[in-house]
Amino acid sequence: MVKSLLKPDYIFESSWEVCNKVGGIYTVLSTRAKTLQKAHQDKVIFIGPGLWKREDGNYTKEESPYFREDPSLFAEWQREARENGLHVRVGRWTVPGEPIAILVDFVPYFEKKNEIYGWLWEKYQVDSLHAYGDYDEASMFSYAAALVVESFFEWKKKSGEWNKATKVIYHANEWMCGLGALYINNKLPQIGTIFTTHATSIGRSIAGNMKPLYDYLFAYNGDQMAGELNMQSKHSIEKQTAHYVDCFTTVSDITAKECVELLDKPVDVVLPNGFDDSFVPSAALFTKKRKAARKKLLDVANALLGEQLDDDTLIVSTSGRYEFRNKGIDVFVEAMNRLLRDKDLKKKLVAFIEVPGWVGEPRKDLQERLAQIAQSSQNHRKSPVFTTPLEVPQVTHWLHNMSHDNVLGMLKYFDMHNQKGDHVKVIFLPCYLDGKDGILNMTYYDIVLGNDLCIYPSYYEPWGYTPLEAIAFKVPCITTDLAGFGLWANSVFGKYGEIQDGVKVIHRTDYNYSEVADMIKDTVAEYSSFTKKQVDEARKHAGELSKKALWSEFIKFYEEAYDIALRRAEERKEKIKDLYN
Repeated sequence: MVKSLLKPDYIFESSWEVCNKVGGIYTVLSTRAKTLQKAHQDKVIFIGPGLWKREDGNYTKEESPYFREDPSLFAEWQREARENGLHVRVGRWTVPGEPIAILVDFVPYFEKKNEIYGWLWEKYQVDSLHAYGDYDEASMFSYAAALVVESFFEWKKKSGEWNKATKVIYHANEWMCGLGALYINNKLPQIGTIFTTHATSIGRSIAGNMKPLYDYLFAYNGDQMAGELNMQSKHSIEKQTAHYVDCFTTVSDITAKECVELLDKPVDVVLPNGFDDSFVPSAALFTKKRKAARKKLLDVANALLGEQLDDDTLIVSTSGRYEFRNKGIDVFVEAMNRLLRDKDLKKKLVAFIEVPGWVGEPRKDLQERLAQIAQSSQNHRKSPVFTTPLEVPQVTHWLHNMSHDNVLGMLKYFDMHNQKGDHVKVIFLPCYLDGKDGILNMTYYDIVLGNDLCIYPSYYEPWGYTPLEAIAFKVPCITTDLAGFGLWANSVFGKYGEIQDGVKVIHRTDYNYSEVADMIKDTVAEYSSFTKKQVDEARKHAGELSKKALWSEFIKFYEEAYDIALRRAEERKEKIKDLYN
């Protein structure tokens, strides 16, 4: 007999990336919101940091691009919260589904930081003594988010709307929200708590510090490595949260193994990351947008390189966080260098590296050339032909650290200067593609569909949103089996994926860097010789695979996590009789 799952009446979910577009977790939450809203209409409340303020302390709507304030939502509670010194803004997160979002000002809690950390040590033995960088900021936000839930809970309880039968979930994402989860665990035992680590802080640090992670995972001690890598505080809050919440989760089987070894805690449920295809343009608009993306990418390449690359050029890219080794940016450059001398490459190729670096400003000389192209297009004239490359034709924006940048350094090491006659050109786009970068001026989702292939040869990748996004836009991609997405794709295929399947999954280990570079080189060369029919088939298969990773397919894992957390909360309610007195 299948047990019926307990369903929450209210879900609070906190993350540093609620209404704050920073990285992959923003994509997880923002694309999942529509599916959650459909199942729990306006009973899902996201809590994020109140980051947008004028110097005089007043908030401005214009500075919150992903948030629309609505003073009428929970107006009575908002007034009560303010009277109690809790500074919140309530409104809608402007993503599909438009869920309710609460942004909380966490700055006032810095003055009681030591008191909070003392409580955290006393109750949960969390070591905050070695905190540095973003630890304090994240912790104060996490504390403030928990106070929001506590205030809202007490308001609902006082009104009589919430009683012992009310089922409430608090879901914390990443170590940054761990403190809040522990506060709820201690102060509001009626609430079922869930903690999701999207990547263990120690696993990411081991990989990023050029240490072999996978062959030696069984031998690593998380606490010892935290001391060695100066990660004690982040590791401590992550580990203790994992041990104390009602339901501990992560995003893939590969990260679940890390959790067992480095946090000494197996996960209760794996929550794979899905996608919402409402971000993908309809068929009628898709071709038009793909054409516009390709034109923009080729215009930038031609203006920068002084070339006349046409639409038959193979456009490939890699993107994501600027983690040079973890994201496989190093092996991507290596593969492009090897393609320079590969006689099997049948087309000219331009490869874009789209990772945010330490940007100074967009290049004025490149902007001037792009303005000439735009002017000729407006006047229905033929685009100007540039025959000489700009200075440093490998980069679209000037960087603050040109001489110490990893991408530019590796291109220089390989003597890859995008010279005339080179069939492979590599261009570094070191900015966040938000539509306002000064060169492309298009969003990432409007640009990604212009690619022929996307390449993500990750060494450390708990899930891998970039390959999932690529195939959602019908762009075949290359990834590895060290990415959660790559393992999932293999499980769907029942074998290692090949490029004609829409996803090529390369076997990657701690030590086979060179073989991975060769396999990327060979796969790109193979794809360059595909007929139109073969390309169409690969694109079709990519789109079909993405449909199997929609949130509508993966939300069942969240429902299982809610059930586990609520059952443990129900057990506590039975033991603690005066919770609602």
